[in-house]
Amino acid sequence: MLAGVIAAVAFVALAGALCVAAVLAVLGTAHVYLSGPEAIERDGLARGRQAPRWSLADSAGVVHRSPPARPLQLVIFADHSLKSFPSVVDGLRELIARRDPGLEIMVLLRQRNDLAEPLLRMIGLDGVPVLTGTPSLYAAYNVRVGPFAIFVDADGQVRASSLVNHDWQLAKLHQVAGLPVAVGETARPRRRRRPHRQPRPAV
Repeated sequence: MLAGVIAAVAFVALAGALCVAAVLAVLGTAHVYLSGPEAIERDGLARGRQAPRWSLADSAGVVHRSPPARPLQLVIFADHSLKSFPSVVDGLRELIARRDPGLEIMVLLRQRNDLAEPLLRMIGLDGVPVLTGTPSLYAAYNVRVGPFAIFVDADGQVRASSLVNHDWQLAKLHQVAGLPVAVGETARPRRRRRPHRQPRPAV
């Protein structure tokens, strides 16, 4: 009888473990779907759309605005983790080194982060204003992950928008941003994909 009780307990434990494994498998699949490239390819704002209007002060009290007074503004959505993307940092340094009077570059944080500005200064971005944004402002730009780059012109139109991992991507976006938005060019908001539903088998 004792052996039967032990066997029953072992069976219950095994069944519980299998249930937990199944739940984790489902959650793991969902996590892969939400964090994969398909989930973020439509992030940001489409070229030609109006960008959010805002004014924020940097740590020195200087107020920066969007749309910008200059012809073009590059907003980098990131924080101190930008140091983990050295190629993006190199791309920003190259843009800064050009000293283009028509381009304004800034880093926009999702929220207050006391580590961000000192670390960004240490990696050579000491000439870039660091602004403290909000989760709602990130949502208005449709940005969830970074580093993300959005170019905005003086009229408030988005000229280029993309997740960036390399310096050549920043350079390419800068080239695209230099092209005027054509009349009739799509300005529809980007929509996130919904999970595809598999058809039910016929009974």
